[in-house]
Amino acid sequence: MQRDTIKTAVAVVAGLYFLWCAYDPYQWHLIDGVNLVIHEAGHVVFMPFGELLTVAGGSLFQVIVPAVFVAYFYRRGQMYSAALVLFWVGESLLNVSVYAGDALDLQLPLLGGEDSIHDWNHLLSSTGLLPSTRKIAAAIRIAGTLSIFAALFFSLKHARREESVAGEF
Repeated sequence: MQRDTIKTAVAVVAGLYFLWCAYDPYQWHLIDGVNLVIHEAGHVVFMPFGELLTVAGGSLFQVIVPAVFVAYFYRRGQMYSAALVLFWVGESLLNVSVYAGDALDLQLPLLGGEDSIHDWNHLLSSTGLLPSTRKIAAAIRIAGTLSIFAALFFSLKHARREESVAGEF
């Protein structure tokens, strides 16, 4: 198989997997374990910036971390790699949309148990946006789904490119 054929196949498989994630973001996906660790670390990273950002920091960090990798590959001219990591950004947004959407129902199990603060309930309550929970969650889900479609488009586009940066898959 030629290199561009392998890259195209990887893009298609990744695209199908992440489109499935977009279709049903409520299922637990393999990458969600990584997202959870990064989410929890985000609370610590944002702690110096006050209560609101400490609470928001989990969701922010879980999107920022993969976005940093996208920016890294993009700056190095490794567009195919950047596109593949963009799938992760999209799935992470989907994951955040599920958490945000639970702000009213409070049904998701939280890592700290019953005594834990539900990040999105706290954020939306303290900003007066709790009645807009469904709209906010839907907007985040749309952003995640669009990111996945963009990742699929760009990964397929750059899989077929002749030019290649040394070290890029």
